[in-house]
Amino acid sequence: MNNLYIHSMSEMADTILDCLKIAGARDVVEIGADLGGMSKKLADQMADVGGSLTSIDPEPAEEFLRWVIGCRNVRHIPAPSLEAMPGLANVDAWVIDGDHNYYTVRNELAIADQIGQRDGKPLLAILHDVSWPCARRDMYYAPKRIPAEWRQPYSYEGGVTLDDVELVHGAGFHGQGYFAFAKHSGGPRNGVLTAVEDFVADLRTEGRDVAFALIPAVLGLGVVFDSSAPWAPDLAAMLLPFHDNRLIARLEENRLRHFLATVELQQPTPLARAA
Repeated sequence: MNNLYIHSMSEMADTILDCLKIAGARDVVEIGADLGGMSKKLADQMADVGGSLTSIDPEPAEEFLRWVIGCRNVRHIPAPSLEAMPGLANVDAWVIDGDHNYYTVRNELAIADQIGQRDGKPLLAILHDVSWPCARRDMYYAPKRIPAEWRQPYSYEGGVTLDDVELVHGAGFHGQGYFAFAKHSGGPRNGVLTAVEDFVADLRTEGRDVAFALIPAVLGLGVVFDSSAPWAPDLAAMLLPFHDNRLIARLEENRLRHFLATVELQQPTPLARAA
Protein backbone atom coordinates (compact mmCIF):
# COMPACT_ATOMS: atom_id res chain seq x y z
CA MET A 1 0.00 0.00 0.00
CA ASN A 2 2.97 2.34 0.55
CA ASN A 3 3.42 2.48 -3.22
CA LEU A 4 -0.06 4.00 -3.51
CA TYR A 5 0.88 6.89 -1.24
CA ILE A 6 3.63 8.92 -2.86
CA HIS A 7 4.70 11.34 -0.19
CA SER A 8 8.43 12.04 -0.44
CA MET A 9 9.75 15.53 -1.06
CA SER A 10 11.98 13.93 -3.69
CA GLU A 11 8.89 13.59 -5.92
CA MET A 12 9.20 17.37 -6.33
CA ALA A 13 12.96 17.27 -6.88
CA ASP A 14 12.94 18.82 -10.36
CA THR A 15 11.09 21.90 -9.13
CA ILE A 16 13.22 22.20 -5.99
CA LEU A 17 16.47 21.89 -7.91
CA ASP A 18 15.26 24.44 -10.45
CA CYS A 19 14.57 26.88 -7.59
CA LEU A 20 18.09 26.40 -6.27
CA LYS A 21 19.62 26.79 -9.72
CA ILE A 22 17.73 30.02 -10.41
CA ALA A 23 18.88 31.41 -7.05
CA GLY A 24 22.47 30.36 -7.69
CA ALA A 25 22.50 28.43 -4.42
CA ARG A 26 25.83 26.78 -3.59
CA ASP A 27 25.53 26.09 0.13
CA VAL A 28 22.24 24.49 1.10
CA VAL A 29 20.85 23.22 4.40
CA GLU A 30 18.39 20.34 4.40
CA ILE A 31 16.23 19.73 7.46
CA GLY A 32 14.95 16.16 7.60
CA ALA A 33 16.92 13.48 5.75
CA ASP A 34 15.02 10.24 6.43
CA LEU A 35 16.23 7.75 3.78
CA GLY A 36 18.23 10.40 1.93
CA GLY A 37 16.24 10.38 -1.30
CA MET A 38 16.20 14.18 -1.57
CA SER A 39 19.62 14.48 0.07
CA LYS A 40 21.30 12.61 -2.78
CA LYS A 41 19.76 14.88 -5.41
CA LEU A 42 20.73 18.00 -3.47
CA ALA A 43 24.28 16.73 -2.95
CA ASP A 44 24.71 16.01 -6.66
CA GLN A 45 23.59 19.50 -7.67
CA MET A 46 25.78 21.16 -5.03
CA ALA A 47 28.75 19.10 -6.23
CA ASP A 48 28.15 20.33 -9.78
CA VAL A 49 28.49 23.96 -8.66
CA GLY A 50 31.28 23.39 -6.17
CA GLY A 51 28.97 23.80 -3.20
CA SER A 52 27.98 21.86 -0.11
CA LEU A 53 25.00 20.31 1.62
CA THR A 54 24.44 20.35 5.37
CA SER A 55 21.79 17.86 6.46
CA ILE A 56 20.12 18.10 9.86
CA ASP A 57 18.27 15.10 11.27
CA PRO A 58 18.46 13.67 14.79
CA GLU A 59 17.54 10.13 13.71
CA PRO A 60 17.90 9.52 9.96
CA ALA A 61 17.69 6.05 8.45
CA GLU A 62 20.74 3.80 8.47
CA GLU A 63 20.68 3.92 4.68
CA PHE A 64 21.30 7.67 4.81
CA LEU A 65 24.09 7.35 7.38
CA ARG A 66 25.89 4.78 5.23
CA TRP A 67 25.58 7.03 2.19
CA VAL A 68 26.77 10.23 3.86
CA ILE A 69 30.06 8.65 4.95
CA GLY A 70 31.27 8.63 1.36
CA CYS A 71 30.16 12.16 0.45
CA ARG A 72 32.86 14.80 0.60
CA ASN A 73 30.53 17.75 0.13
CA VAL A 74 27.88 16.61 2.66
CA ARG A 75 27.90 17.24 6.40
CA HIS A 76 25.36 15.60 8.69
CA ILE A 77 24.35 17.16 12.02
CA PRO A 78 22.56 14.58 14.23
CA ALA A 79 20.46 17.03 16.22
CA PRO A 80 16.99 18.60 16.19
CA SER A 81 16.76 21.50 13.77
CA LEU A 82 16.16 24.23 16.35
CA GLU A 83 19.32 23.19 18.20
CA ALA A 84 21.51 22.86 15.11
CA MET A 85 20.47 25.85 13.01
CA PRO A 86 21.82 28.72 15.17
CA GLY A 87 25.37 27.45 14.66
CA LEU A 88 25.21 27.73 10.86
CA ALA A 89 26.33 30.56 8.58
CA ASN A 90 26.34 31.68 4.94
CA VAL A 91 23.38 29.55 3.87
CA ASP A 92 22.04 30.22 0.40
CA ALA A 93 18.84 28.16 0.73
CA TRP A 94 16.96 26.01 3.21
CA VAL A 95 15.09 22.82 2.27
CA ILE A 96 12.74 22.08 5.17
CA ASP A 97 11.07 18.70 5.62
CA GLY A 98 11.47 17.94 9.31
CA ASP A 99 8.95 17.97 12.16
CA HIS A 100 5.68 19.16 10.64
CA ASN A 101 4.16 21.36 13.32
CA TYR A 102 3.57 25.05 13.91
CA TYR A 103 6.14 25.66 16.64
CA THR A 104 8.99 23.92 14.83
CA VAL A 105 8.34 25.38 11.37
CA ARG A 106 7.69 28.90 12.61
CA ASN A 107 10.99 28.87 14.50
CA GLU A 108 12.90 27.20 11.65
CA LEU A 109 11.82 30.03 9.34
CA ALA A 110 12.65 32.68 11.94
CA ILE A 111 16.15 31.29 12.53
CA ALA A 112 16.77 30.91 8.78
CA ASP A 113 15.78 34.54 8.25
CA GLN A 114 17.91 35.78 11.14
CA ILE A 115 20.96 33.97 9.76
CA GLY A 116 20.32 35.37 6.29
CA GLN A 117 19.90 38.92 7.60
CA ARG A 118 23.13 38.62 9.57
CA ASP A 119 25.11 37.19 6.64
CA GLY A 120 23.61 39.33 3.87
CA LYS A 121 21.78 36.43 2.21
CA PRO A 122 18.25 36.82 0.81
CA LEU A 123 15.78 34.34 2.24
CA LEU A 124 14.97 31.23 0.22
CA ALA A 125 13.15 28.48 2.12
CA ILE A 126 11.54 25.50 0.40
CA LEU A 127 9.13 23.58 2.61
CA HIS A 128 7.30 20.30 2.26
CA ASP A 129 3.94 19.30 3.82
CA VAL A 130 2.25 22.67 3.52
CA SER A 131 -0.93 20.95 2.31
CA TRP A 132 -3.00 18.07 3.74
CA PRO A 133 -2.61 16.50 6.26
CA CYS A 134 -0.31 18.98 8.03
CA ALA A 135 -1.48 22.30 6.59
CA ARG A 136 -3.82 23.01 9.52
CA ARG A 137 -2.99 20.11 11.85
CA ASP A 138 0.22 19.65 13.82
CA MET A 139 2.15 16.42 13.54
CA TYR A 140 4.78 15.46 16.12
CA TYR A 141 7.68 13.04 15.86
CA ALA A 142 8.80 14.03 19.37
CA PRO A 143 5.96 15.83 21.16
CA LYS A 144 7.98 16.42 24.32
CA ARG A 145 10.38 18.66 22.39
CA ILE A 146 7.54 21.13 21.86
CA PRO A 147 6.88 23.50 24.79
CA ALA A 148 3.55 22.67 26.39
CA GLU A 149 2.08 26.10 25.65
CA TRP A 150 2.78 25.59 21.91
CA ARG A 151 1.74 21.94 21.70
CA GLN A 152 -1.74 20.93 20.58
CA PRO A 153 -3.55 18.06 22.32
CA TYR A 154 -2.34 15.04 20.38
CA SER A 155 -2.76 11.31 19.95
CA TYR A 156 -0.86 8.43 18.38
CA GLU A 157 -4.21 6.72 17.78
CA GLY A 158 -6.68 7.44 15.03
CA GLY A 159 -6.26 8.79 11.56
CA VAL A 160 -6.76 11.98 9.61
CA THR A 161 -9.16 12.28 6.71
CA LEU A 162 -9.90 15.04 4.24
CA ASP A 163 -13.29 15.90 5.73
CA ASP A 164 -13.01 15.38 9.50
CA VAL A 165 -11.73 17.96 11.97
CA GLU A 166 -11.27 15.26 14.62
CA LEU A 167 -9.16 12.12 14.40
CA VAL A 168 -11.07 8.95 13.53
CA HIS A 169 -10.65 5.23 14.08
CA GLY A 170 -11.13 2.77 11.26
CA ALA A 171 -10.18 5.23 8.54
CA GLY A 172 -7.68 7.84 7.58
CA PHE A 173 -3.95 8.21 7.49
CA HIS A 174 -2.17 7.61 10.78
CA GLY A 175 1.34 7.31 12.14
CA GLN A 176 1.10 3.71 13.39
CA GLY A 177 2.87 4.73 16.59
CA TYR A 178 5.73 6.45 14.75
CA PHE A 179 4.29 9.95 15.00
CA ALA A 180 1.29 11.69 16.53
CA PHE A 181 -1.30 14.07 15.12
CA ALA A 182 -3.08 16.94 16.82
CA LYS A 183 -6.55 15.77 17.85
CA HIS A 184 -8.20 18.63 15.97
CA SER A 185 -7.34 20.55 12.83
CA GLY A 186 -7.64 24.29 12.42
CA GLY A 187 -7.38 27.19 14.78
CA PRO A 188 -4.40 29.33 15.73
CA ARG A 189 -0.86 27.95 15.98
CA ASN A 190 -1.82 24.65 14.37
CA GLY A 191 -0.22 23.28 11.22
CA VAL A 192 2.61 23.96 8.79
CA LEU A 193 0.72 26.25 6.42
CA THR A 194 -0.51 28.30 9.36
CA ALA A 195 3.10 28.71 10.51
CA VAL A 196 4.27 29.82 7.07
CA GLU A 197 1.40 32.27 6.65
CA ASP A 198 1.97 33.81 10.09
CA PHE A 199 5.71 34.11 9.44
CA VAL A 200 5.18 35.82 6.08
CA ALA A 201 2.52 38.13 7.53
CA ASP A 202 4.87 39.22 10.32
CA LEU A 203 7.67 40.04 7.87
CA ARG A 204 5.30 42.03 5.69
CA THR A 205 4.13 43.94 8.75
CA GLU A 206 7.78 44.87 9.32
CA GLY A 207 7.92 46.23 5.76
CA ARG A 208 9.72 43.27 4.19
CA ASP A 209 8.79 42.33 0.62
CA VAL A 210 8.40 38.55 0.92
CA ALA A 211 6.71 36.18 -1.52
CA PHE A 212 5.12 32.80 -0.88
CA ALA A 213 4.23 30.24 -3.54
CA LEU A 214 2.31 27.03 -2.84
CA ILE A 215 2.28 24.05 -5.19
CA PRO A 216 -0.68 21.88 -4.04
CA ALA A 217 0.75 18.48 -5.02
CA VAL A 218 2.34 15.55 -3.14
CA LEU A 219 1.30 16.98 0.25
CA GLY A 220 2.22 20.50 -0.78
CA LEU A 221 5.43 22.35 -1.56
CA GLY A 222 5.88 25.91 -0.35
CA VAL A 223 8.54 28.41 -1.39
CA VAL A 224 9.20 31.53 0.72
CA PHE A 225 11.63 34.07 -0.70
CA ASP A 226 12.72 37.67 -0.56
CA SER A 227 11.11 39.52 -3.46
CA SER A 228 14.04 41.96 -3.48
CA ALA A 229 16.58 39.24 -4.35
CA PRO A 230 18.14 39.71 -7.80
CA TRP A 231 16.91 36.25 -8.82
CA ALA A 232 13.38 36.73 -7.43
CA PRO A 233 11.65 37.71 -10.73
CA ASP A 234 12.96 34.60 -12.49
CA LEU A 235 11.98 32.39 -9.56
CA ALA A 236 8.49 33.91 -9.40
CA ALA A 237 8.01 33.40 -13.14
CA MET A 238 8.95 29.74 -12.84
CA LEU A 239 6.63 29.11 -9.86
CA LEU A 240 3.63 31.16 -11.00
CA PRO A 241 1.97 28.51 -13.24
CA PHE A 242 1.99 26.04 -10.35
CA HIS A 243 1.03 28.43 -7.54
CA ASP A 244 -2.34 27.60 -6.01
CA ASN A 245 -3.22 25.81 -9.24
CA ARG A 246 -6.80 24.53 -8.99
CA LEU A 247 -6.30 21.66 -11.42
CA ILE A 248 -3.24 20.39 -9.54
CA ALA A 249 -5.13 20.72 -6.25
CA ARG A 250 -8.10 18.76 -7.63
CA LEU A 251 -5.85 15.98 -8.90
CA GLU A 252 -4.16 15.81 -5.50
CA GLU A 253 -7.52 15.59 -3.73
CA ASN A 254 -8.62 12.81 -6.05
CA ARG A 255 -5.38 10.91 -5.40
CA LEU A 256 -5.78 11.23 -1.65
CA ARG A 257 -9.44 10.18 -1.65
CA HIS A 258 -8.55 7.00 -3.49
CA PHE A 259 -5.71 6.31 -1.08
CA LEU A 260 -7.89 6.90 1.99
CA ALA A 261 -10.65 4.68 0.58
CA THR A 262 -8.09 1.89 0.23
CA VAL A 263 -6.95 2.42 3.82
CA GLU A 264 -10.54 2.22 5.09
CA LEU A 265 -11.18 -1.03 3.22
CA GLN A 266 -8.19 -2.58 4.97
CA GLN A 267 -9.27 -1.54 8.48
CA PRO A 268 -10.80 -4.33 10.60
CA THR A 269 -12.87 -1.95 12.77
CA PRO A 270 -15.75 0.35 11.81
CA LEU A 271 -15.33 4.10 11.58
CA ALA A 272 -15.42 5.83 14.96
CA ARG A 273 -14.14 8.99 16.56
CA ALA A 274 -10.71 8.65 18.13
CA ALA A 275 -10.37 9.23 21.84
